[in-house]
Amino acid sequence: MLDPINSLLALCGVLLLSVASPGPNFVIVTSTAVASRRAGVSTGLGLAAASGTWALIAIAGLSLIVTHVAWIETALRIAGAAYLIWLGAKMIVTARQPLSAPARTAGSGWAAAKRGYFVSMTNPKSVAFYGSIFAVMVPAHAGLSFDIAVVALSIGISCAWYCAMALLASHPAIRGFMVRRKAVIDTTAGVLLIGLGGRMLAGR
Repeated sequence: MLDPINSLLALCGVLLLSVASPGPNFVIVTSTAVASRRAGVSTGLGLAAASGTWALIAIAGLSLIVTHVAWIETALRIAGAAYLIWLGAKMIVTARQPLSAPARTAGSGWAAAKRGYFVSMTNPKSVAFYGSIFAVMVPAHAGLSFDIAVVALSIGISCAWYCAMALLASHPAIRGFMVRRKAVIDTTAGVLLIGLGGRMLAGR
């Protein structure tokens, strides 16, 4: 019983480090939460669902295919890069628009969840993490209960972190500050997303 517990604790540690590191996921959830708390939390749920999907892929061994079949990885990278660049450009264009209609700015909860899911599923960091470190740390033939626990942990840790970031970014004091600096923050976030998309296209 000790080995499975140690393995799960180790996985918890690397999962937390993975979700806490800055990247497209963090940018999309916080920028969405400033416009609408509901949409921000929905984005966090979409990101958590993607973490669960990636965990299932890794457990099924399909991560080896994703990381070793060049055209699949390339297709994911190009799709993710194009989407990030589009989101970044959209943020820059609307940076000076007031947040008078949060629902229109952030989109519905379902649309925000889908956006978060797609960003994470095409994020090269997710591909690299779940296709290498994560896949190696999941013991082979560990049993169904262990696999279920791994998927649940992936979803739970991602959900807790990203939804906490959404709630933090949408807190009245923080949101008030960010709304006052909306033009600068949205432009900066847009440039960051375009830069991340450009790096993805360059394969770095």
